[in-house]
Amino acid sequence: MTALVRLRLDLAYDGAEFAGWARQPGRRTVQGVIEDALGRVLRLDPPPVLTVAGRTDAGVHARGQVAHVVLPVAAYSQVGGTLPRRMAGVLPPDVRIWRIEQAPDGFDARFSALSRRYAYRVCDNPVGVDPLRRHEVLWHPRPLDLDRMNAATALLLGENDFAAYCRRREGATTIRRLLRYDWERESADVAVATIVADAFCHSMVRAIVGALLSVGDRRRPVEWPAEVLSARVRDSAVQVLPPHGLTLEEVTYPEAGLLASRAQETRRVRVLGATAPEERQAG
Repeated sequence: MTALVRLRLDLAYDGAEFAGWARQPGRRTVQGVIEDALGRVLRLDPPPVLTVAGRTDAGVHARGQVAHVVLPVAAYSQVGGTLPRRMAGVLPPDVRIWRIEQAPDGFDARFSALSRRYAYRVCDNPVGVDPLRRHEVLWHPRPLDLDRMNAATALLLGENDFAAYCRRREGATTIRRLLRYDWERESADVAVATIVADAFCHSMVRAIVGALLSVGDRRRPVEWPAEVLSARVRDSAVQVLPPHGLTLEEVTYPEAGLLASRAQETRRVRVLGATAPEERQAG
C-alpha cells in the first residue's frame, strides 16, 4: 500500500474574485486554485483533494482558514519544508498559504474544529466607505447604535435552532452553539461584529448581522432578532447581507490528544438538549 502523510495548511484569501471555496466545474474557486497548484508542485495527476474547516461563500474573505490534505509520502518527501515557498511561486496573489506542517494524529480540519470566528465590518458614515476598503467593508448609510445591537446579541447566545437564519439543506441540522457575538468600533465610522460558534450553516452569519443592523438603526426593537430565532422559520424581513464584509478570522482546535474524539463528536447529528447516537454529517 502507498504510504500517506496528512498535512495541515493555514491560509488566507481575498474572496472578491472567487466563486466561493468549493471546487466547481468551469468556475474559479479557492479549493480549485490551491489543489491545482499542489498538483503542479508535487507532480500529482489528479491533484490532491483538500478538506477545509469552513466552506466560505462567493465573495467571503479569510485570514485564518485551515485545511488538510493527504499526500503520498513519496511525493511530499521530494519537497518537504520547501513546499510553502514553492506554493507561493505558483499561487495567484489573492491566496496565500502561510504554513504547511504535518498534522497530529486524529486531525481533521473540518470535524476536529472547536469553533470558527468571523468578523463582519460595516461603515455607517452617511457619505460612504473609504474607497480603499470598499471590498471588505459594507456601507450602511444609517447611523448604528452599538449599545442596542449588543443588547440584542446577548439574547441569541447559546445552543439554539438557527433555522430562521439559515438556508436549509436536506438531511442537515440547523442547531448551532453561538459562543460569542458582540459589536465594537474599529474606527469612528466602522463597526465590526465578532461572531464565534462551534459551526455555522449556510448564510447564517450574514443573516444574523442583517437582523442586527435593523436594530442598530432603530428600524426594529432590541427583542426582534431573538423573536425571529424563536420562530424557527425564515423571515423575509431578515436581510442576508452581501458577502464582501465577511471574513473568516480564526479556527480553533483542541489539544492534540483530543482531536479524534472531537471529530467523532462533531459528526453526530445534534438535537436541542441532547446528541443523537447515530453518526451522520452535521452540516
